[in-house]
Amino acid sequence: MEDHVKIFDTTLRDGEQSPGATMTGPEKLEVAKQLARLGVDIIEAGFPAASTGDWEAVNLIARTVGTAEGPVIAGLARANRTDIERCWTAVKAAANPRIHTFMSTSDIHLEHQFRKSRGEALELIGEMVTFARSLCSDVEFSPMDATRSDPEYLYEVLKVAIECGATTLNIPDTVGYMTPEEYGMLIRNIVERVPGADKVTISTHCHDDLGFAVANSLAGVLNGARQVECTINGIGERAGNAALEEIVMALHTRQQFYGVGTRIDTTQIARSSRMVSAITGIQPQPNKAIIGANAFSHESGIHQDGILKNPLTYEIMRPETIGKDSSLVLGKHSGRHAFRKHLEHLGYNLTDGELQTAFARFKDLADKKKLVDDRDIVALIDDQLHQPAPIWVQEQVQVSCGTTAIPTATVRLRGPDGVIRTDSGQGTGPVDAVYRAINRVVGQPNVLTEFSIKAITEGIDAVGDVTIRIEEEGTGNADGNAGDRDAYGDSGAQRSRTYTGHGIHTDIIVAAAIAYMGALNKLIAARQERLRTRSSTYTQSNAPAYAMDWFGNSTHGREE
Repeated sequence: MEDHVKIFDTTLRDGEQSPGATMTGPEKLEVAKQLARLGVDIIEAGFPAASTGDWEAVNLIARTVGTAEGPVIAGLARANRTDIERCWTAVKAAANPRIHTFMSTSDIHLEHQFRKSRGEALELIGEMVTFARSLCSDVEFSPMDATRSDPEYLYEVLKVAIECGATTLNIPDTVGYMTPEEYGMLIRNIVERVPGADKVTISTHCHDDLGFAVANSLAGVLNGARQVECTINGIGERAGNAALEEIVMALHTRQQFYGVGTRIDTTQIARSSRMVSAITGIQPQPNKAIIGANAFSHESGIHQDGILKNPLTYEIMRPETIGKDSSLVLGKHSGRHAFRKHLEHLGYNLTDGELQTAFARFKDLADKKKLVDDRDIVALIDDQLHQPAPIWVQEQVQVSCGTTAIPTATVRLRGPDGVIRTDSGQGTGPVDAVYRAINRVVGQPNVLTEFSIKAITEGIDAVGDVTIRIEEEGTGNADGNAGDRDAYGDSGAQRSRTYTGHGIHTDIIVAAAIAYMGALNKLIAARQERLRTRSSTYTQSNAPAYAMDWFGNSTHGREE
C-alpha cells in the first residue's frame, strides 16, 4: 500500500464541465502550471476526443508541464479505440503519461444508455484496457456508476481490468448516491475480494449530490484507497466533486487519525483557489471550508477574545498554512519594489511588463481608495492575468440616468480592424443601457443568463467585482458528440455554450461593462475557433471554406 495518498486533480476535465466554467487553452495551461506548483500527483488535463481544442490543450500541457519531475498527465477516453488512440496522441509527449478509460457497469446505464448486456460490456472492457496498455504503461480504468452496480459483477469487471493491465482502479460514485459508511465498505470489499487489488492503486471519485463527496473520499482512504480524484473549489458536474482543499487539509490536520498524508504544498492552496475562481468566474461561498472568505474570520466577541490570547483556541489551522492573505496594507505612497515583493508574497511572479501594468492599475486604485488590502490586490491581479486577448476593446463608457431620466449609455469600442466605433443605447437601468449600446456596436446575439456583483472589501469606496454569464442565442453544443456527455455519464443532453466575463473597478457600471466585454470576446473567439475547424474540414473535402467578418460571424451563411 502506498505511503501517501495520491492527489488526482480533475479540475481541467470534470471541473470544466460545470456550466460556464469552460476554459481556453492558455487558461488551462496556466491552471496546470499552478497544479504542478501545488504538488498534485496526477493532472487529468482533459478529454482529448471531445474536440480539437481539448486535444490541443491536453497536448500542450503534456509537453509543457509533463516533465520528468512533474506530475503524471492523464487524458480521459471512452472504452473505444478511437478515443483511446486520440487520448494517447495527446498525452504521450509527457514524461509520465496516463490513459484513463471508462465504461459503465450499472444495469441502468448498460440497459438505457449503452444498450449492452453485462457480458458484452465485460468483453469490451477487457479489449479496451488491453489496447490502452499496449500503448501506455500507466492505465487507469473506471467502472462508471460503480456505486449503483451489482457488487459481484463489479468485482468481476475489476478482476478483468487488472488482468488486462490496468494499474489504477477508480471507483466513481458518479451520481453522488452513497453514504460514507457504504462507500468505505465498498472500497474495503474491493481491496479484500478482487484478485490482484493489492498490486494496483485503488482510487475514489465522488460527486457531491448529497453533500457526501469529501466524506465518501475520506472513507475510501480509511478503507484502503490511495488515490483521491478531486477538483479545486469542488467544482464539477451538478453539485460538484470532492474539494481538493478539503481532502488535503483533512489529511494534513488529522494525519494521526488517517495515518497517511499527501505530497501537496498546502501554502499553494489559496492561490490555486483564487486562480480557478478568477478564470471560471465561479466564486466559492463565503462559508466554504478552508478557502471561503469567512474560513478564518471571527466575529463573536468570545471567539475574538480567544483568538487574541491564543489562535489555537478557535483555529485548528493557521491561515498561513494554506497561503492565506498577509496583514500588510499598501497605499498610494507605496513604491514599485514594495509592490513587487508583496505580490511575490501572495504567490505572483510577474514579468516586468505585467508588473508595470499591474502597478499602474494599483496606483489608479490607490488614488480612489484610502487603503488597498490583499483582497483588492488579488482581485486586480487576477483580473489582469485572466482576461483573454481582446478582440473588441472598450475605450469609453458614459452613462446618464436618474429618477426622471431614461437610462442612456454611450460606448466607444475599438474593433479587431482597429477602427473605433461609437453608439448609444437605452435600457431599463444603466447596466442594461450599456449592454444594449455594446450590442449595437458588436452585433453578436446572446442571452444574459447571470449577473452578479459584490464588493471585494468593506466601505463606500469598495471595489466592485462583477461576474456575468452569457449564452449564444439559440445555439446548442454541436461540436462533436464526445463533448456533449459527462465523462462519467452525468449528462448526455446538448447544452447551450456559456461564456463567463469578469470585471473589477471602483465604478460598478464600468466593472459591468468590462465583464460583458470579456464574455463577448470569449464568445466571438469560440465562434472563430469553430469556424476555423470547420473551414479546415470543408477545405479537405474540396467544399467552400468558411470565412468570417470582423463581428466573428460566418460569411458563408448561417452556422448549422
